Amino acid sequence: MSLSQILSSALSGLNAAQAGIRTASNNIANVNTTGYARERVAQQTGVAGGRTNGVVVGEPGRVADRYLEDAVYARAGDAGAASTVSDYLQRLQALLGAPGSDSALPGRLQAITSTTTALGGTTGGTTSSTQAAATMIGSVADAVSTMQALGSDVEAMRSEVDQNTAQTVERINTLLLNLHGLNDDVARAEALGQSSSGAADRRTAAIAELSGLIGINTQRLSNGRIEIATTAGTTLLDKMPRQLSYDSNGFSTMQSGYAPISVHFADQNGNITAATGETLDGPQLGGTLGGLIDMRDRQLPAFAERLGSVFAGLAKALNAASNAGTAVPAPNRLAGRPTLLSGSDRLGFSGGITVAVTGSDGTLVSKAAINLSGLSTVDDAIAAINAGLGGTATASFSNGTLSIAAAGSSNGVVVAQDGSNPSARGGVGFSQYFGLNDVVRSDTSPLVPSGFVASDAHGLNFSSGGTVEMAVRDANGRIAATYSLTGSVGAKVGDLVTELNASPLARYGAFSLDTNGRIRFAASTVNAGTEVTIRRDSTTRGTTGLGFSAMAGFGGAEAGLAGGSVSAAMASDATRVPLARLQNVAVGQKALGIGDRSGVEGFVDALSTATDLGRDGTRSVQQLATEVMGQAAGTASRAKDRAGETGDRRDDAVARRDSFSGVNLDEELGQLVVLQNSYSASARIVTVANQMFDSLIGIIR
Repeated sequence: MSLSQILSSALSGLNAAQAGIRTASNNIANVNTTGYARERVAQQTGVAGGRTNGVVVGEPGRVADRYLEDAVYARAGDAGAASTVSDYLQRLQALLGAPGSDSALPGRLQAITSTTTALGGTTGGTTSSTQAAATMIGSVADAVSTMQALGSDVEAMRSEVDQNTAQTVERINTLLLNLHGLNDDVARAEALGQSSSGAADRRTAAIAELSGLIGINTQRLSNGRIEIATTAGTTLLDKMPRQLSYDSNGFSTMQSGYAPISVHFADQNGNITAATGETLDGPQLGGTLGGLIDMRDRQLPAFAERLGSVFAGLAKALNAASNAGTAVPAPNRLAGRPTLLSGSDRLGFSGGITVAVTGSDGTLVSKAAINLSGLSTVDDAIAAINAGLGGTATASFSNGTLSIAAAGSSNGVVVAQDGSNPSARGGVGFSQYFGLNDVVRSDTSPLVPSGFVASDAHGLNFSSGGTVEMAVRDANGRIAATYSLTGSVGAKVGDLVTELNASPLARYGAFSLDTNGRIRFAASTVNAGTEVTIRRDSTTRGTTGLGFSAMAGFGGAEAGLAGGSVSAAMASDATRVPLARLQNVAVGQKALGIGDRSGVEGFVDALSTATDLGRDGTRSVQQLATEVMGQAAGTASRAKDRAGETGDRRDDAVARRDSFSGVNLDEELGQLVVLQNSYSASARIVTVANQMFDSLIGIIR
């Protein structure tokens, strides 16, 4: 080997050692940098003229394993979704109150039972009796206000989730645009034979953040680029940048839906251009975005739905007890709440009632026994009541609301069930159906089933612009199908059911009319978990102010919780609480006694007695409330466990990735020693070669 070759080899060794030291020092400097992949200098034997000639040093390259990185991305998506769901469910659990707390909903319901029991132990007409009645009404008001506060909190939480969804979409867009630029940087560097490690590290960190926001799959191309798609296959990044578009509502109701997230092409500056025709929706998206959509579309609406069912059950149970009784003295006027009926509608009641007028001392002034099953229309019932009372009281029916007022200012009105053949429509008695003596009222719901049959006219104002927008949601809360009900099949209630069964909604189940007049939806076996919701309803039936939602009674969302309240008359005057029962006596005799507490038992048993709760089945209000609270607690607990498990799996994947590609300080320091020795050896060879050159020149001279 010539001296020039020796010198050339030694110099290449110096360069290789310098490159290695530079790379090692860079690794050491980034030992605490998250996501940094250590670098190694690529070296190969130099060859000249077929003979070995030193070493050739390439550009530093990242030490990384694509499969370990992909595992991090996959587990980050699972962890992001689980953590998001868990955080919101823990907040919801905090809103429900601690188990056993008097201020929690189960405690509020138990207070109703306790206060009604205490009321039964008092003597009518005494101060203690009035105070006990006021306490009982207060406990009912507390329960209603607690449910309304929960409903408002859940609605506010859902609005917050929607806003966070918009912020998450915005962050995803920023990352996608950054990744598009980093893809260009990596591809350009590799095409020029330069190191792409810096851009690749930043790209890896951006993908890791993106994978926590939405579940993704990645594909590496031969030119150094990475393509990204959702786990469902929707492309998010290739040669053309993509951007997501989401119209945040923020104030959508539980029934109405949110627009899906649409995917658009974008220019280099991130400006949205044409839509790709693809949308992102549903919790299966994974990541924070999937968790937010799961809470927004499934978890929170489901809880609100069940909460509404508890209110509906509470109202039905307590109103059944209150409408079976009367205050002493009886109120001068019984004012009902709006129903879906008009005067010409089929009355539809079986059994009979007794309508009585009593004096201030409880003496019977007049009474009329009305056989409702023998009457055709609502107007017929009004006429029968007025005829039977002979002017001592007057019944009127307007805008779906029944009221009965005594003629004398000191007299009162009582409506009681026939003892042997009680009235019933939609599973409730006459007084409860019209809300004549309700403890719990609502401005937005009739609080009872409609009692319609298939042959009844639906009476909805479709011809004058009324519309009903309905949707089927799958088990994940996603809208699977929508339909606008038009009443086009016919004018009967049964025709509405027929129209629904011919609509796109029927692909997921079947509609039917139950015995109490509610429209029921039964999901098919292959579509288990799907439910029908009413997104918008602008219909009204006649002049009642109520429309299809009240008629259908699909569930808790239409239960009237938002407009619920306790009777203002009873809340302001506890003597108006209906605790007595009308006695079957002759005119002139005592029909009501001031000490009568025979109606208290109905209140005591109200929450523990099984009642028809529609699609929630036949059960007691206490059972339903316990189930709702228990399910919420169980769901929150399972979500917390899953968040911990998925977080641990993500951390394990990160640890395995970092153990392979991360910087080991001891290893780098050891490598420095080797490189220093290599540098010294190469330098020594240069020195020796230089001395040999000097000796050779000296000989020549």
